[in-house]
Amino acid sequence: AGPGSYTVGTMSERFDCHYCRDPLQGKKYVQKEGRHCCVKCFEKFCANTCIECKKPIGADSKELHFKNRYWHDNCFRCFKCYTSLVNEPFMLRENNKVWCSNCTAKEDAPRCKGCYKPIIAGDQNVEYKKMVWHKDCFTCSQCKQVIGSGSFFPKGDDFYCVSCHEHKFAKTCAKCKNPITSGGLTYQEQPWHSECFICSNCKNQLGGKRFTAVEDQFYCVECYKECVAKKCAGCKNPITGFGRGTSVVNYEDESWHDYCFKCTKCARALANKRFVCHNGKIYCAECPKRL
Repeated sequence: AGPGSYTVGTMSERFDCHYCRDPLQGKKYVQKEGRHCCVKCFEKFCANTCIECKKPIGADSKELHFKNRYWHDNCFRCFKCYTSLVNEPFMLRENNKVWCSNCTAKEDAPRCKGCYKPIIAGDQNVEYKKMVWHKDCFTCSQCKQVIGSGSFFPKGDDFYCVSCHEHKFAKTCAKCKNPITSGGLTYQEQPWHSECFICSNCKNQLGGKRFTAVEDQFYCVECYKECVAKKCAGCKNPITGFGRGTSVVNYEDESWHDYCFKCTKCARALANKRFVCHNGKIYCAECPKRL
């Protein structure tokens, strides 16, 4: 920016205005492009128009110019904050408006999705999928606490801290009723923590192992044999329901493996067959006749 290419003076000899022909002797005049004119004609025919206020820049005014655009010195202000830009860095933006460097930086900066204010250089921020927040504006949709640079879970347009996500969306363990955040297992359509699905006797985890459920209690194979299973009236070993002999024969408060339920005399297998009990012993239908 700089002054216009004209000079102002006072005539001491006979000289007329180039436009109105009024004598300029003893009057203030303006010389521009080799022509002399009175102040009034200068403003009417020669003066540049201020791009901001749209008024002519008179001979007595200070003029600033940039790229064929002209301003009064007191009109040369930031469009956004109105700070004077005389001798200050500036930028010419849309609609021929001048902006100071600070306002330009803020206008071009990305906007926080939380407060919609610009995020300027030096601000701590969080970015996620082309969206950006001030660090303190990135909060949990549930508890409203600042997540900042911590872990979070996105759900649609919402974001949750770890704690709120667990309570709002995680499955709840059937035993301890706390959220299952990772791992876990399912039994009879109910979720369990692996560490909660354990043998009621030895407390070892049952995930991936064989077990038996008895009246809402779970037992590993060994504890079931030792503590819960009935003993076979024939071989005296526990009836576990695992492996060979999964079928059980029950008679008068006693139980047998299906392969142990046989005639005392001829050893014929009697599971699902007619039998006779004589003096506390089991016989096939024929053997009692031979006794």
